[in-house]
Amino acid sequence: MSQDNSNPYAHGLDKCDANYVALTPLSFLERSAYVYPDRLAIVHGQRRYTWKEVDSRARRLASALKARGVGNGDTVAVVLNNTPEMYEAHFGVPATGAVLNTINTRLDAEAIAFILNHGEAKVLLTDREYARTMAKAVELAGRPDMLVIDVDDPEYQGPGERIGTLEYEAFLGEGNPETAFQMPADEWDPISLNYTSGTTGNPKGVVYHHRGAYLNAMSNIISWGMPPHSVYLWTLPMFHCNGWCFPWTMAANAGINVCLRRVDPRLIFDAIREHGVTHYCGAPIVHSMLANAPAQWREGIDHKVSGLVAAAPPPAAVIEGMAKIGFDITHVYGLTETYGPAAVCAKHDHWADLPLAEQVALNGRQGVRYHAQEGVTVMDPQTMEPVPWDGETMGEIMFRGNIVMKGYLKNEKATEESFRGGWYHTGDLAVMQPDGYVKIKDRSKDIIISGGENISSIEVEDALYKHPAVMAAAVVAAPDPKWGEVPAAFIELREGATVTEEDIRAHCREHLAGFKQPKIIAFCEVPKTSTGKIQKFVLRERIKSTSSFE
Repeated sequence: MSQDNSNPYAHGLDKCDANYVALTPLSFLERSAYVYPDRLAIVHGQRRYTWKEVDSRARRLASALKARGVGNGDTVAVVLNNTPEMYEAHFGVPATGAVLNTINTRLDAEAIAFILNHGEAKVLLTDREYARTMAKAVELAGRPDMLVIDVDDPEYQGPGERIGTLEYEAFLGEGNPETAFQMPADEWDPISLNYTSGTTGNPKGVVYHHRGAYLNAMSNIISWGMPPHSVYLWTLPMFHCNGWCFPWTMAANAGINVCLRRVDPRLIFDAIREHGVTHYCGAPIVHSMLANAPAQWREGIDHKVSGLVAAAPPPAAVIEGMAKIGFDITHVYGLTETYGPAAVCAKHDHWADLPLAEQVALNGRQGVRYHAQEGVTVMDPQTMEPVPWDGETMGEIMFRGNIVMKGYLKNEKATEESFRGGWYHTGDLAVMQPDGYVKIKDRSKDIIISGGENISSIEVEDALYKHPAVMAAAVVAAPDPKWGEVPAAFIELREGATVTEEDIRAHCREHLAGFKQPKIIAFCEVPKTSTGKIQKFVLRERIKSTSSFE
């Protein structure tokens, strides 16, 4: 190719060490430890660590892992709660050139064994709470060469033996706190591995890169409007999409991480009050638990608390409930494949002047692209043409940009399929509203086709949530000899609430067209993941296996 001699910017302006450095969130920790060495970084029970101490501990972890032969292309798996050790792993592991694989703590031994082998884990860090499951998983994996390290958190007082060859603090003792972080040679290098839920077969391994982790960590701050030194409560598991990239976000923010081993509304309010928590994240059920908790639990909390809601479309009743208790909720949307949140329902000032019901409707949308994402749209997946902005024509939500995964580990076919047409296909069905905001309607697999009519399970769930007795609701398709499919509603009631099936039916008649009303109603505890996302696949299996839902 001939040189363009007419373009003065095409000569003598090349990348060099002075003007180009690969983006990596490891730099956030280095900066906070340098600028704010004595500022509090982590609170967990009786433990307190400053940013300098977190940096030193992460360097010890990296050094100890390197001494055991961990480096480029290796995987370090962790089965941990929201503890300082989990936070440190987000820096110490990639600082060796290795990839961090955070595993869902609620998975069974068989699923974990699959992940350990598929991801080729060289090292495993595991919390003593999960000793029984992990001992079986390690045995099933058949990996005698895998180094197993126990994390014995002082805040955990329950049963569980150590199953590894050494304990985490002893392992850190092998490391050098002055060791240099190994920065990526290329920002496209992998930083973490996250497995999808695997509701239809084995889970897929989603690979993130340093560039995406860096950009989404920054986008969390910008798109949410987080002030410097925010106090962040870990209600969202760090194993879920690397905590939506918030371990790296909080290092960039130089704020305070308040760790929480389990989600409990009483503990959440206590932590907010004691530590002055300003920000937290969670699925709709987490916010619902807070909105419906006894008012006395919130006494003494008089500062602004901001929450992100995602993982499932939030029912209007949840957004309204949080507004009534004075919490400022922002709705974000994304998937494991997009580093967690990649779209936000960006608010406009004039919305605050509207009636609450209208505010709720506007704030319940999936919204527009995150600052670091290049595009989110709704398209016909066959023609790849955008749908009209009419709020009615359904298509598939698609993303493109820097906070879309590298791809699926060892699964080129699935990667190519998900990226066809130059966009990441989410599988979520939505409309584009006249103001350019995306509004989700359903997962493609969750649409109920009854007598040829499409029924959005989300629309039916929204109607159910308007009943004051309903804590959680999930609607799935039940086979029907006449209609093909009909809506089946599984309802979890608020504590102390009493309601009959007929009460629910009467309520639905007021809010839904006849063909959309649930034909089957069951009262039960709705199954959820550890992030609070309702497990509809469990309910589908229940419908297939029995005609009774008691």
